[in-house]
Amino acid sequence: MNERPITTLFMLMSVDGKISPGASDELDVDKDFPNINGLKEGLYQYYDIEQTTELWSFNTGRVQQKMGVNEKPIPEKTPVSFVLLDNIHLTEHGIRYFCARSKEFVLITTNKKHPAFTVNEDNLHIICQDELCLKDALTDLKSKYGCERITIQSGGTINGMFLREKLFDYVDIIVAPVLIGGKDTTTLIDGNSIVNSDDLDKLGILRLIKCEMLDNSYIRLRYKVIS
Repeated sequence: MNERPITTLFMLMSVDGKISPGASDELDVDKDFPNINGLKEGLYQYYDIEQTTELWSFNTGRVQQKMGVNEKPIPEKTPVSFVLLDNIHLTEHGIRYFCARSKEFVLITTNKKHPAFTVNEDNLHIICQDELCLKDALTDLKSKYGCERITIQSGGTINGMFLREKLFDYVDIIVAPVLIGGKDTTTLIDGNSIVNSDDLDKLGILRLIKCEMLDNSYIRLRYKVIS
């Protein structure tokens, strides 16, 4: 019996594996792709497919800060339960934003002075660890909060941690028809590189489930992680 939720990495990336238009925090796919001819025409498909993903969603405070949640008006409730990994990027307003938006909102942090501790909402749950352990956090999500399946949409560094700890079950990628380049631009999987043959067992070996050609030269690739 699996002690953690079934995970799916769901991301939009370029043909060369980038998940951002560039290395600056001012650049962001959600802001930039809608203004680029050749990309904007088919971008809607990514958002349409995103609406069909799991009702538990994992992201990071850093990504959400970039998207402006610390300043955005308080939203309406959705049926999605959000899980955010954050130490320093979310303000109290950002926490209240996600409490209002989420069915259940779970914050994972190692910061015992995080602003979330000042917020009193029935749907706010905090997993506070002395040292980050994604496996333990996922186990808590299932055992304490009933999370059976979760979509992972975090940044390249955290995706790399999921990969090296063998915590991905499926990969669902939308490939946009663009080459971005740049060694400092974040990719689908960043983090620590493999530097010797003893670590090759940390590779993620995939089996293709389905390949779909979408409109406007977009592609959807779905894989099961087999090791």
